[in-house]
Amino acid sequence: MCDEKKFLEVVDLKKSFGEGETKQEVLRGMNFSIAKGEFCVLLGPSGSGKSTLLNIIGGIDNPDSGYISIDGDKLDEMNEKALTQYRRKHLGYVFQLYNLIPNLNVKENIEVGAYLSDNPLDIDDLLKTLGLFEHRYKLPNQLSGGQQQRVSIGRAIVKNPNILLCDEPTGALDYTTSKEILKLIEDVNQKYGNTIIMVTHNEAVKNMADHVIKLRDGIIRHNDINENKVSATDLDW
Repeated sequence: MCDEKKFLEVVDLKKSFGEGETKQEVLRGMNFSIAKGEFCVLLGPSGSGKSTLLNIIGGIDNPDSGYISIDGDKLDEMNEKALTQYRRKHLGYVFQLYNLIPNLNVKENIEVGAYLSDNPLDIDDLLKTLGLFEHRYKLPNQLSGGQQQRVSIGRAIVKNPNILLCDEPTGALDYTTSKEILKLIEDVNQKYGNTIIMVTHNEAVKNMADHVIKLRDGIIRHNDINENKVSATDLDW
């Protein structure tokens, strides 16, 4: 078991795409750690390496060098079966696009995530936390964008994952709905204790995070603990 202050460690991580003259270094030697239960924001403009970094943490992509360790286990030492189990059992994903199954209702879409877990959360309790209990029998096309994103969050966290990865989860939403979704993610972090890693280009979101890592051109420019967190409801941009 690792030190909880270093629940997730990123060590000298490098990643490039292409070869020769077209080679582009996307991650250029990243080092940081995230504590268990922490709400961490990866902040930076397009092309800064945020999503590539998130994909490597999620075991979707591999680095060229360096490694990531979760609770003392290095991802690059896992075989394909172990990596699949890691993704299924320990990770939840929330994306900008909701990717819901159109012919399943709200409750059934969330149950899809529950089937992947040995220790899922209680679905009815989760539906109430998400504000979706009265909508549980509706199909995705009967929901607003914000409600669909709530279902997507529910599907991710019903697995009771150690880590919730959020890639621009409010990118397709208006201001008011974005704040509602950010408040929901904040509530999920506080209620269930998941370690949350959120990619965003929205500077205001850093104010609600425990830990802010600013990226630019594949390099960490700032790595700060936020001593003066504010609630998502108090964010403004």
